[in-house]
Amino acid sequence: MADKLIIFDTTLRDGEQSPGASMTRDEKLRIARQLERLRVDVIEAGFAASSNGDFEAVQTIANAIKDATICSLARANDRDISQAGLALKGANSPRIHTFIATSPLHMEKKLRMTPDQVFEQAKQSVRFARNLVADVEFSPEDGYRSDMDFLCRILEAVITEGATTINVPDTVGYAIPELYGEFIKNLRERIPNSDKAIWSVHCHNDLGMAVANSLAGVKIGGARQVECTINGLGERAGNCSLEEVVMAVKTRRDYFGLEMGIDTKHILAVSRMVSQTTGFVVQPNKAVVGANAFAHASGIHQDGVLKARDTYEIMRAEDVGWTANKIVLGKLSGRNAFKQRLQDLGVSMESETELNSAFARFKELADRKSDIFDEDILALVSDESVASDHEKFGFVSLSQHSETGERPQASVVFTIAGKEIRSASDGNGPVDASLKAIESQVKSGAEMVLYSVNAISGSTESQGEVTVRLQNSGRVVNGVGSDPDIVVASAKAYLSALNKLQSKADRVAAQG
Repeated sequence: MADKLIIFDTTLRDGEQSPGASMTRDEKLRIARQLERLRVDVIEAGFAASSNGDFEAVQTIANAIKDATICSLARANDRDISQAGLALKGANSPRIHTFIATSPLHMEKKLRMTPDQVFEQAKQSVRFARNLVADVEFSPEDGYRSDMDFLCRILEAVITEGATTINVPDTVGYAIPELYGEFIKNLRERIPNSDKAIWSVHCHNDLGMAVANSLAGVKIGGARQVECTINGLGERAGNCSLEEVVMAVKTRRDYFGLEMGIDTKHILAVSRMVSQTTGFVVQPNKAVVGANAFAHASGIHQDGVLKARDTYEIMRAEDVGWTANKIVLGKLSGRNAFKQRLQDLGVSMESETELNSAFARFKELADRKSDIFDEDILALVSDESVASDHEKFGFVSLSQHSETGERPQASVVFTIAGKEIRSASDGNGPVDASLKAIESQVKSGAEMVLYSVNAISGSTESQGEVTVRLQNSGRVVNGVGSDPDIVVASAKAYLSALNKLQSKADRVAAQG
């Protein structure tokens, strides 16, 4: 029987470290439910000690998700580990993932600790974590740039203390596949008790090799856990992409010889949910989940696929969920059909009132466009979750006028702490005028560092999805808004970003 490859998803923790990608508790729970449907083995739900919000998110996910191991990150100190253990109390299968930097550069410049001090701290932390949970993962941060002899010493010690998984991160994306695979292999061969733990890889994509490095760590190094994120989400150039690793191992089972528990037909749904929640759009030519991933423009390719699809397709589109969104709802669809579609998409409503409100918004949208796709429903529910959080700023209505040769004008009605405000402005275009109208009343002083428009489905009738990224006082946030009217979607996105700027929660920096 083939070995099993454990898929460890860290979208909700490491993925969230992307600038502006922070998620609310409810958004994290919605994605966690979809990851559970995907049958991910381990969900790293957050970094419980980093903020009250992250603690609540880990706790909520631990209580709600029962078919996956739920993990919290923790620095190698008693406070972090205690917070992680407390947040994971309700989990069926809890895991504490503790880490400390081990490279000479990090120990000297960041930790200001000697190697012996790091060694003792790592041992004590794993020992303490094992008193709280049976499943403890240890990561030597910047492990790939660490001294091999020191790394062997510290990893042997933490395995002796009870670490059940050893993760070797390429924290800065410096590795080369063959070298990284050999690095993992050498560690396993040199450490006497290496067989007492599962070996894991965690690679960043700074040189575009995160997936290749991870697969080399599996094939050459013998790792049996891959840490990855949906859409490769993550800070800087991102993390190892879950969908690419999973489909590589599945498609080339002849080479890897590994089994996985992943239900791949849910890949596309969770990819879209993560994209719409965070505002990080998936590029069209992205492997597996990009809009062009299974498109054939060349006449030669089209002819070949029509005669025999395996001439140019190594995967079936339906295997990753590309046919799942063909069920189209419309204005005649009833409440039960809408509710069932939400369940199919992994979205659960906490109350009948919440469901009724979402259904009313669905009917309103159906009056404006004939066909409602899964992406429309996810965007609608995302807007609903923002509106139901009693945020400070809320959208009411908008009117605008633009004509060739004249400066566009916009009038926006929105709420500030429940009070309706009407504001008007001109601008370089209707979007610019609308956002200036809002800002003239809010006076946030935030700098816009990104404005992006994406069509949710492929027609001129499609809803537009707008992402606005704002920066203020060192904080970076993304706001996402959707509407068939791009100008309205832009105003919603701007207000969404302003709401996120209102949150003053300070997050502690985690492992890269």
